[in-house]
Amino acid sequence: MRDLLLIPLDDIVVFPTMTVTLPVDVGDAAEVLLVPRHGTDYAAVGTVAAVGEAATIPGGVRAVVLHGRHRAVLGAARTDINGRLFVDVDERPDEEPAPKAAEALTREYRAVVAEILDLRGADERIGNFLRAIAEPGALADTCGYAPDVSFDERVRLLETVDVVERLTLALALQRDRLTELQMREKVRHEVESDANRQQREYVLRKQLESIRKELGDDDATVVDEYRTQIDAAGMPDDVRTQAERELARFEKVGESSPESQVIRTYLDWLLAVPWSSHSEERLDPALAREVLDADHAGLEDVKERIVEYLAVRKLRSERGIADDRRSGAILTFVGPPGVGKTSIGESIARALGREFVRMSLGGVRDEAEIRGHRRTYVGALPGRLVRALRDAGTMNPVILLDEVDKLGADWRGDPSSALLEVLDPAQNHTFRDHYLDVELDLSQVFFVATANALENVPGPLRDRMELIPFDGYTAMEKTDIAREYLWPRQRERNGLREDEVAITDTALQLVIDEYTREAGVRNLERELGKILRKTATGVVAGDATPPVVVDEQRVRGALGRQRFFHEAAERTAVPGVATGLAVTGTGGDVLFVEVSSHKGSGDVILTGQLGDVMKESAQIALSYVRSHAERLGIREDLFDTRAFHIHVPAGAIPKDGPSAGVTMATALASLLTGRPVRHTVGMTGEITLQGRVLPIGGLKQKVLAAHAAGLTDVLLPERNRGDLDDVPDDVREQLTFHPVMSLDEVFDVALEKVRDAVPV
Repeated sequence: MRDLLLIPLDDIVVFPTMTVTLPVDVGDAAEVLLVPRHGTDYAAVGTVAAVGEAATIPGGVRAVVLHGRHRAVLGAARTDINGRLFVDVDERPDEEPAPKAAEALTREYRAVVAEILDLRGADERIGNFLRAIAEPGALADTCGYAPDVSFDERVRLLETVDVVERLTLALALQRDRLTELQMREKVRHEVESDANRQQREYVLRKQLESIRKELGDDDATVVDEYRTQIDAAGMPDDVRTQAERELARFEKVGESSPESQVIRTYLDWLLAVPWSSHSEERLDPALAREVLDADHAGLEDVKERIVEYLAVRKLRSERGIADDRRSGAILTFVGPPGVGKTSIGESIARALGREFVRMSLGGVRDEAEIRGHRRTYVGALPGRLVRALRDAGTMNPVILLDEVDKLGADWRGDPSSALLEVLDPAQNHTFRDHYLDVELDLSQVFFVATANALENVPGPLRDRMELIPFDGYTAMEKTDIAREYLWPRQRERNGLREDEVAITDTALQLVIDEYTREAGVRNLERELGKILRKTATGVVAGDATPPVVVDEQRVRGALGRQRFFHEAAERTAVPGVATGLAVTGTGGDVLFVEVSSHKGSGDVILTGQLGDVMKESAQIALSYVRSHAERLGIREDLFDTRAFHIHVPAGAIPKDGPSAGVTMATALASLLTGRPVRHTVGMTGEITLQGRVLPIGGLKQKVLAAHAAGLTDVLLPERNRGDLDDVPDDVREQLTFHPVMSLDEVFDVALEKVRDAVPV
């Protein structure tokens, strides 16, 4: 054990047998200890080095030549009066290892290093130098000479005093280097091979093009054809850049590559979008009104809205005001089936001079149907909007989103959420289809949507729509529609001429009243078609001689027995039955609420597939009648000794809605007072526990249903009085309306004034 001057080396490791020249002051010391240091951390082992002669290194700095001899383990340290650090050392020269253990490791180490040198293409002198080293310990130290061995790995090698362990560590480090070099060489070889193959294919394709031209083949190559189509497509700059990028990829991979078909399909779809094509819009409100009137009877609200849209567009165009994307119209027609919601979309397109495309959304559950599939999927396609633009051939068609209330949602996404961007005029000018992955300007598209039930449309989507109700047709409107549109169309479809068959107004009215009680005219057209088929059969068989006049007898012969009856008088002939008015998915309808009682303890039985709202209405109605029993002339003990059964027929059909309270309360009061409900009265309205009548929705549809059912008096909430303006004049003139604020007023109007009424 002796002490030596410690020379710290920052991020440098000096091994035994190495000679280095360092600019250090060693004083008169003959030997020093060279210890690697990283920051403030010293290695546990250093190298004892003999001090040689001084030398001058470039820059005029005096340096000392140091010759590494052997390892030494650091012990206690001290500082002399000059501030130099001395340390006690335990010198550890390499000991001769066991021959068998060292020989095997030495051979393997030399072989690994030789392979590394071969991969690097190193100078032969390095190999000769390594072969000249006979001592196993010194051979292991040569691992520290490699430039790609890290500082920490060199320190580990220096700190490994045992020769066999040091050889094992050096071999492991060199194996890691060999593996990395082999991997790099493999990757380089594969890249070069692939590049050579692509270069060879490119040269061959160019040669093939030259051969075709020499042979007089005038057909352009596929790439040239695509390039010509891209030039002519009038794409926006960013879309054109994307198309050219994909075309360059296609040119590189060649037609023989499996990827080429995917790229060609993408380019075909990109070119299918009519980027620069626009229909010339007719901004003539008067002409548009003529077209709409010729195609559809009634629907004044819709026609006025289209005329307003055209008038605004024309005014902005004439005055040079730029289009405001936020002013785009997203019209949504809400109403029962068969009232003309879908067909008017085509009329709007004709009136505007635009192309028309219909997108049926009923049952769509996959968001990709709107936004498209990403190209990473097998069989990916663009969404329906891109396909609609392709079918229309213009960027400004009228697109009808049919049955938007029947969109679904599952694990594949929510299509209604995807429509939020489509139907928002403030952002649909940058719509991005997942398949094309470029921006599409949908702001010039005139979107029209249809729905049967507005409550099934999500709130955020509904907020982007301009709602226009389709409440159904009156009997007079149905007669006009049948004569002007349905009858001529069905006559032509059944091969009959105008002079061969005619129908009387009485027969038409009969079909409407007794065979097709509906809000729209779809079933009416079916029944007229059935009549004309029977007539055509008779003409062909010789049983009927043209001209044939379809009268009441022929209607009943073709359509059979009467299907709808005015049954209000029969149903309300006994106490406990009231006629209510409701709105269903097929328009307005008449519901009969029946109440009966039997022995019990005041329980209430509710049947008829009633929802929670109607169940609550029944409980409120019973509470009100019970609390006002004395004023209504009802014995209060009845509510403790009787049970009540409230039933709304057509039990297989679910029913719910906040407008049945008045009807249920009237039916209960009728049963308990023995006073039947007037058979001419239909009623609607919700109630409170104090008997106030609350407003309801869908009044026009309910009034039309009351008129169709033969009722003449309609009880409605006072706060719905203003809604009567929406009811057609001819219907309003035939009905008597009774706006009410409380149930007392309802009972006064609805219940018969029967002196000898027998209460329960």
